Amino acid sequence: MDDTPQLSVRAVLLSIALTVVLAAANAYLGLFAGLTVATAIPAAVVSMGVLRLLGRSSILENNIVATGASAGSSIAAGPVFTMPALVILGHWSSFPYWWVFTIIGLGGLLGVLFSVPLRRTLIIDQDLQFPEGVATAELLRASSDASGGARLLGLAALAGAVFKILMSGVKVVAESFTLAGYVGQRGIAYLGINLSPALLGVGYIVGLNIGLVMVAGGLIAWWLFIPTYNSFFFDHDPALATALAGLNAEDAAGLIWTRKVRYIGVGAMLVGGLWALWTLRASLLSGIRSGLSAKETSSAVPDTERDLPMPFILAGIVLFVIPLFVLYDLVVQNFSIAATMAVIMVVAGFIFSSVSGYMAGLVGSSNNPVSGITISTILFASLVLLLFLGHGSLVGPVAAILIGAVTCSAAAVAGDNLQDLKAGRLLGATPWRQQVMLAIGAIAGAAIMAPVLNLLLQAYGIGTPAHAGVKALTAPQATLMAAVAKGIFVGGLPWDMIGLGALVGALVICFDLFLARSGSRWRTPVLAVAVGIYLPLEYTSPIFLGGLLAEIVDRWHARHSRGKDPELLRRGGLLFASGLIAGEAIVGVLLAIPIVLSGDVDVLALPTMLRFQLPVSMWVGLVGFGLIAVFLYRSAIGAKAGKR
Repeated sequence: MDDTPQLSVRAVLLSIALTVVLAAANAYLGLFAGLTVATAIPAAVVSMGVLRLLGRSSILENNIVATGASAGSSIAAGPVFTMPALVILGHWSSFPYWWVFTIIGLGGLLGVLFSVPLRRTLIIDQDLQFPEGVATAELLRASSDASGGARLLGLAALAGAVFKILMSGVKVVAESFTLAGYVGQRGIAYLGINLSPALLGVGYIVGLNIGLVMVAGGLIAWWLFIPTYNSFFFDHDPALATALAGLNAEDAAGLIWTRKVRYIGVGAMLVGGLWALWTLRASLLSGIRSGLSAKETSSAVPDTERDLPMPFILAGIVLFVIPLFVLYDLVVQNFSIAATMAVIMVVAGFIFSSVSGYMAGLVGSSNNPVSGITISTILFASLVLLLFLGHGSLVGPVAAILIGAVTCSAAAVAGDNLQDLKAGRLLGATPWRQQVMLAIGAIAGAAIMAPVLNLLLQAYGIGTPAHAGVKALTAPQATLMAAVAKGIFVGGLPWDMIGLGALVGALVICFDLFLARSGSRWRTPVLAVAVGIYLPLEYTSPIFLGGLLAEIVDRWHARHSRGKDPELLRRGGLLFASGLIAGEAIVGVLLAIPIVLSGDVDVLALPTMLRFQLPVSMWVGLVGFGLIAVFLYRSAIGAKAGKR
């Protein structure tokens, strides 16, 4: 196996190049919709195509490219879920390069190191599924179809890119389709669908179960809690009642959701994070025992079982924690508090990396509840720091966010790394070579985060529009992190809504346990419900439609493609969905450049007389969205029927 090319120079360089593109795309997607997706499959397809042009390549060399690119793009969750909170809190006016690079880069490297002992626990001992890892391995084994897969990926990316240009560039179609109106005096009826091909692709990847649960959370928020609040609790908040006066139904629903109802999602997310810790307690202890008992690899160990040696892992953890401690000390200017922050960060980082790895093994990296993990960390860190800094501290929320940023980066990378290590185990790769590539990919991804975040901040705004007429990126997780951290120290959180959310979360957990014991194929993961409540309904509805489409495709194959490998049957749809995500997200980043340079949000827009006006533009957009869904369906069933 040593003679087979793996960690080659060209593989490393190609992996870094793919990391730059995919990490930027994931950063945009995370700020736009609060979701990031695994990118190993599209990275593997591109790798096979490019390396073939450069000469003969091996399956393990292609696996190394996918490994590094996957790690580099997964690290985007760390900054996009946490760092914008520092802008929202007013601590930063932009994203300072070296702070972002150091915090996120070191967090990612810690995630790589934490994943080394977890590989044996979760991949070998427990033999978890790790669906994206299995799918990547199957794709690389079937590498004879690389050219067809690359064409499909490219066509989907082109479709997603063109549609994004039509929506956000030349602005001839609307970005969302909404219907809203008052029912009686106070009741509100609302329906919204964001016409994003990327969200359709996300839904296809995560599947119907997750999509259905997420949209159920959205429907609970927008069809139950918002109308109920406006009908029966309108007079309990005079300030909100004044703000609602004279608003149309759609704007009124949005304001109630912003001020009140989304915090129900916060409560559910907190309960979900604590529940995840409790249910995974045995796995956590197993991972800790494995890490403490691991020995340095000897020459007798097969090459396919060689991890980075444990003394190197422990030394690396100490080495990476020191600069983080220094940064924490610069913020709080207190040695003992900075040391406490460092200890919380290391302990939470390993615990939640274990949680992340376990969840990735069960439901995949795209369904990994990293946001729930992070909010639990920030809540715990805030409560501990409150004892040191006291009520009213302005630096306390910042310190808690910085702890959460490292933990989130480590957990996101660790979960995704284990997918890659699972693929490597199935293919016969050398673990330590993959782990080195994972570290390189994490650093490459961290290196471009600050420029991408600054570009998006200046072009669109995060939470608040950067310019009149532009739609700000919602950054739902970062907004949540900022609200919780600030609320712990200075108050202002609607604890009644958070308490109601905790009750909702507990009920969802009970229902999920009932489904598990009854042997149902359907589950109700509480964090997916919480995210659905916390996101606007227009974002969860296309995710549900994508999941519904995936279910229709799976049933089509069940009737027409019996006896074939299910992973191979899903490949065409997954590639097309991944292409839609990459195409739209990359264009979203590129469109920010002319907006920032010109200072004009309509710099690429057609003259008003040449554009469709509402509601025509909404219907045109809905038709275009439907056509893309048809193309996704045809690609998913056509490729699997052996037409390519």
